Amino acid sequence: MTTVPTETILSAPGGAARHPAMLGALPGLTRDALPGLALVTGGVMLSTGVNRLVPSLSPLVVAVVAGAVLTNAGLVPAACRPGADLAARRLLRVGIVLLGFQLAAGDVLRLGLPRLTVVAAVVAVTFVGTRWLGSCLGVNPGLSLLIATGFSICGASAVAAMKGVSDTDEDDVAFSIGLVTLCGSLAILFLPLVRHPLGLDDGAFGAWVGASVHDVAQVVATAASGGATALQAAVVVKLTRVVLLAPMVSSVTILRRRSGAESIAAGTNRPPLVPLFVAGFLFTVAVRSTGVVPEGLLGVLRTVETLVLAAALFGLGTGVRLARLRRLGGRPLLLGLGAWLLVASVSYVGIRLVGAG
Repeated sequence: MTTVPTETILSAPGGAARHPAMLGALPGLTRDALPGLALVTGGVMLSTGVNRLVPSLSPLVVAVVAGAVLTNAGLVPAACRPGADLAARRLLRVGIVLLGFQLAAGDVLRLGLPRLTVVAAVVAVTFVGTRWLGSCLGVNPGLSLLIATGFSICGASAVAAMKGVSDTDEDDVAFSIGLVTLCGSLAILFLPLVRHPLGLDDGAFGAWVGASVHDVAQVVATAASGGATALQAAVVVKLTRVVLLAPMVSSVTILRRRSGAESIAAGTNRPPLVPLFVAGFLFTVAVRSTGVVPEGLLGVLRTVETLVLAAALFGLGTGVRLARLRRLGGRPLLLGLGAWLLVASVSYVGIRLVGAG
């Protein structure tokens, strides 16, 4: 995790170029990576600036789109490739670890067993159902896996986390994030309109939003129309879904390890049962749950997490080629819309059965 200080090194007087020893201290950080990391820093500044102007637009989404636009416009020089790749690989894992500081076990447990069961069921049914639907539509398994993860857990962050343990490429990541962004944006407009016809009070509406909308920013934007009670319920339920990111990624890793027995026998590296960044995520959740981290520091950590993930996704975006995306066709789009309808329907039924709490 020693790549975290990268931005500090770059912004220090003289930067890393004047301190060769610092380059060797960071795995993968060489002089060749510096132009790309400077470009990534600019991409992060752009994405956070857009988010300030349009708060409902996640900086993570803006980052991956910005990276893709620059690459396809021919504005990413070959010299920037090593640094962009480094950000996509290393900073991605650091960001997922920092994501754990958003979660406290006490908030989750206060939902109670019935509502925790509903959240777990929504995640499981959405994930398995989306994978099944992807198979029926003929969507490639890697892309189907990312879409299922993004819709069932937490949008861009979940897609990025699953990318770290799957055989998927930047195009799959970009398409998956595009789908969850599209459907999350539709949710901001659509869910408040159907709230009263569906008979949902403030608390139930917030719980439904938290259980069915993907990105945290989209959850907040959607639930805000229901007032403070709806917003509080939405955030707690949403973050409870995020807790399930770790077991989901670990389960996929274990299944891949079992299915890859022949490759292992042939000498291929065996994937770890629990990826290191997932273990780090669980550790930061545990630290947050102790209550020892001051609220002011938590705010700083949330900002750092967003910046690090934005840097990683910008790096991923620079590897996207629109020509390859166009070849995917309309089936993944149908899969995304089907996943959205599935998660909204299952969560609504669950919330009506147990109440908002």
